[in-house]
Amino acid sequence: MWMELSLLMAAMVVALGLQPWRALPAEGPPWAWLAWWSIMPVLWGADSLSHVPLVQPLSGACLLALMAGWPLTMLALLPVAVVTCWLGGLPWEAGATRLLWLGVMPATLAFGLGLGIRRWLPNHLFVYILGRGFFAPAVAITLAGALALAVQGPPHGISSEDTLLGRWLSAWGDAFLTGGLTAIFVAFRPQWLATYSDRLYLPR
Repeated sequence: MWMELSLLMAAMVVALGLQPWRALPAEGPPWAWLAWWSIMPVLWGADSLSHVPLVQPLSGACLLALMAGWPLTMLALLPVAVVTCWLGGLPWEAGATRLLWLGVMPATLAFGLGLGIRRWLPNHLFVYILGRGFFAPAVAITLAGALALAVQGPPHGISSEDTLLGRWLSAWGDAFLTGGLTAIFVAFRPQWLATYSDRLYLPR
């Protein structure tokens, strides 16, 4: 648990140091950011709310990172974890665990992969949608789930193989959701994506 808390603390300190609130528009964050942020506790608490341990929670953090950027997403994940614990009646340790493995780790890995995609692949519209909106979340959430399994072990009564399969499937579900919404936002509301720019991905 101390390792998890140390990783969480490091992420929050870095995010605070970057002061992401300075980049917010004067009228506040777009309503789409707040809408997705408010849905995330239900995604994180899917297993506890349904009372079915086999149900794998979704992350949603990769899409939030595409919309709001990595630093602001890190800070926004804290209240998501608190509300998840409140809704599902979970102890604070479970909230911290979900904060790391469903929030901080997937968003950080996906953001890092996204930076690599931007650096080494062509700056093309479909590269952004497929690379940063679909493949990066799929890989990041799968890796985060595998790392969580290696650190914590499987839930009681469920084998490691079944747990890993469930997390792999949920990663692809999360990726399809993230990729689909990213494509819609790029087409109709590009201003909702802090990581997207027409100037960069739609060269004249």
